[in-house]
Amino acid sequence: MTGEFSESWLGLREPADADARAADLVERLPQPIHVIRDLGCGTGSLGRWLAPKLPTPQHWILADRDPKLLHYATSHLRLPGVTVEGALGDVTALTAEDLDGTDLVTCSALLDLLTEDEIDSLVAALAAAGTAALFTLSVAGEVTLDPARPEDRQVEAAFNAHQRRVEGDRRLLGPDAPAYATQAFEKAGATVVTRPSPWQLGSERPELTAEWLRGWVGAAREQDPELALDDYLAARLGDLPSVSVGHVDLLAIFG
Repeated sequence: MTGEFSESWLGLREPADADARAADLVERLPQPIHVIRDLGCGTGSLGRWLAPKLPTPQHWILADRDPKLLHYATSHLRLPGVTVEGALGDVTALTAEDLDGTDLVTCSALLDLLTEDEIDSLVAALAAAGTAALFTLSVAGEVTLDPARPEDRQVEAAFNAHQRRVEGDRRLLGPDAPAYATQAFEKAGATVVTRPSPWQLGSERPELTAEWLRGWVGAAREQDPELALDDYLAARLGDLPSVSVGHVDLLAIFG
């Protein structure tokens, strides 16, 4: 989606992310949790959601490859009993040694951007360290719009194909990521619990809904330039539908 990692897009989606995440998985986290590593932290919205739900003291290691986002994230997670540090780099290079002393690894909207090999490597590092994982808001590939239009399913199919695109030598998992990660964690000996965590969009969130529609249709067009979607997008933007955008939250616990 165009602008996917911009500060403005991440800020726009933060309230919808917070409402969608499966809060009951937090109650299942193994205790104690003091050190949390957030992969692909973006603006730090997951930390702002999760930190108030966990006992203190906490130390957050916010990891991202974008120095501007990382600076924002480390500057905007300020709570009593919470300390923060930034880790600039590629989250796919995480090792078991990096996780020494880490109680929980988290991420938001990340798994669907990874490949099978990258998820395998991440799971292997977590398994070797025995570190629990809470991975939120992975794209599930299911979108429901009300009222429906005949073009909806065509756009959805093209968007999902775009999510599974090949970038260089990397084939992204897209909406296959939650099931693949679940299987990988279970093979590594983890207990896995998943929950649906759909975005709820519509007239109550007009700016986010409109931006999401533009990105959804834009990715479909990029995947299949033959699609004629100008009238479809104009109609959707002119009368915003109620939208449910499917995501999955995953909790994996070792031991």
